[in-house]
Amino acid sequence: MNISDMRRVILGAPIPTTEAAHQRLSKAKALAVFSSDALSSTAYATEAILLVLIAAGTGSLGVSMWIALGIAALLLIVAFSYYQTIHAYPNGGGAYIVSKDNLGKMPGLVAASSLLIDYILTVAVSVSAGVAALTSAFHGLDPLRIEIALVIVIFITVMNLRGVKESGTFFAIPTYAFVVGIMTMIVIGVAKVIMGDVTPVQPPDAETLAEATTASGGLTLFLVLRAYAGGCTALTGVEAISNGIPAFRSPESRNAGQTLLIMVALLTTMFLGITFLANQYDVVAVEGSEQTVVAQIAEAVLGENIAFYYLQLATLLILSLAANTAFADFPRLASLIARDRYLPRQLTNLGDRLVFSNGIISLAVLASALIVIFGAEEHNLLPLYAVGVFLSFTLSQTGMVVHWLKERHEEGFTPDWEWRFHIGLNAFGAFCTFIVLIILAVTKFVEGAWIVTVLIPMLVFLFIRIHKHYDKVAASLTLDGLQPGHIRELFPDQGHVPVVVLANSLNRCSLQAIEYAVRFSDNVRVCAIEVEPDAVIRLKQKWQEWHLNVPLDVVPSPYRAIGAPLIEYLHKRDIENPQGDPTTVVLPEFVVSTWWEKLLHNQTSTAIRDALYRDQIARGRGRPVINVPYRIGDELYEPIAVEPLKKGVTGKLRPPTTD
Repeated sequence: MNISDMRRVILGAPIPTTEAAHQRLSKAKALAVFSSDALSSTAYATEAILLVLIAAGTGSLGVSMWIALGIAALLLIVAFSYYQTIHAYPNGGGAYIVSKDNLGKMPGLVAASSLLIDYILTVAVSVSAGVAALTSAFHGLDPLRIEIALVIVIFITVMNLRGVKESGTFFAIPTYAFVVGIMTMIVIGVAKVIMGDVTPVQPPDAETLAEATTASGGLTLFLVLRAYAGGCTALTGVEAISNGIPAFRSPESRNAGQTLLIMVALLTTMFLGITFLANQYDVVAVEGSEQTVVAQIAEAVLGENIAFYYLQLATLLILSLAANTAFADFPRLASLIARDRYLPRQLTNLGDRLVFSNGIISLAVLASALIVIFGAEEHNLLPLYAVGVFLSFTLSQTGMVVHWLKERHEEGFTPDWEWRFHIGLNAFGAFCTFIVLIILAVTKFVEGAWIVTVLIPMLVFLFIRIHKHYDKVAASLTLDGLQPGHIRELFPDQGHVPVVVLANSLNRCSLQAIEYAVRFSDNVRVCAIEVEPDAVIRLKQKWQEWHLNVPLDVVPSPYRAIGAPLIEYLHKRDIENPQGDPTTVVLPEFVVSTWWEKLLHNQTSTAIRDALYRDQIARGRGRPVINVPYRIGDELYEPIAVEPLKKGVTGKLRPPTTD
């Protein structure tokens, strides 16, 4: 079995571009894909509160319920703010889009960097928390935490590379299993509380409690704020649905909004229920405990039986697979940023299964690195986690306030109560999340939040450098300043060898290659492989505008591949040539100055040469391939063979053909 066959077995057969609409998600599957991160946070949010409060002694743990109510109120504010965003931006209104459109480029880039860091941390935290749930039930696996976490990341990566629809079907099982398990535990636990049948959890030994009690001044405001900040991890993932609206079935915004409301109802109930039971059963959380808070509650409520192990397994699965939310959103967000030329263009490419494969793989690598560095301990990662989340919350809602204010300038606008409610809710949400952001930055700074405050500007700087490079490339390739025209017939020494110039856009680089080809042959055609339909549409428009008297052949590529459709096209050209000469390929290729600039471009030329080489080996016949380099940054190429059209003259226009 060769590599290609193994790829098909693991990832499945390629999906044609025409099937994209059928790969969208129903509300039931979308809830599993986009809400697993938010719902899974209930497994560790209460624990994050208790781990802080224990510093003031066990008597302070009762405050956790009031803190949880405050977090639940903030959750409702943020969720309903995003509900408005979903309907205001039906094509996807994540913090990046909203901030960029309403606040400007720099706030948009800050939001983008915050979200990207958040998604990477989501994978690392979720998988590490899942491993913690597993080791709570099977203590002997604790030395293998990192290895288990990496295996889980690889598994989620493969499932996402298989496609959104297929991964949604698979991930729905653990999501709903976890919801059923937690809700069952809450119902039984509350019933026991009402009936007075509560057996408190056995507390840690006195020495452990003494080590955990470190606040000499008792319960202080600073300690309460730290606990509140820790519990705000329950809000992570709330924005995911607004980022993934295009993945929903039609009507997209309506289905996304309804899914958001369902998620908020479940999340609020589960978070408050777990915190309530933790108080009623006197659960104590200390660093290094063998059991998580949820495991302690489950054992006290359900007993150490099959129901307990079911919940532990469901928790393991949801926490591990909650990373799927990031795998659904990170590649989509990265593709939007790359389309705006702030990240490598390769991130916009759809893979065989209609997913952004390069983004999925990049996320897996970065998250795996964090897991190794932090030893798969989610509590070591949580201080880094929430700062980026609330920064994106604040920017998104501030952007929405500006969005509503812009409506005042529309014709016929009247400031009715609905408009005032929209702007008031987003303004209040922005204020609340900003306050929490300040609390997080202050209380978590020395614990690791400073790393995020350094990474965000570094990432913004990287965005700007990449954008400047793409601007430089665009300035070198643009046709601005040139007059459209057709190719002159001024070359008496032309031969008749069939020549194909490969081009997916008309620019100075491809124009130079066309001019070179017509110098030695009068049998020249231009071939474009239809990998990106929008790019081909733009090419056809340019071709019509320039009236180049060279045939343009558009070769369909339903599976977005380049090599196979190109080879098939060349074989047809070979057959059509009565002399039997192999068709010569002219390959325009622009050259950049540094190694890192090369990484920013699709290695299309390399892929084409590789396909041609394999074809030559398979057929036992050579094919001339001519590279025409165009150096970016040098003096702009000025075409010699292009004769500008006279006013009112259209030239010999040959319309594009589809091969």
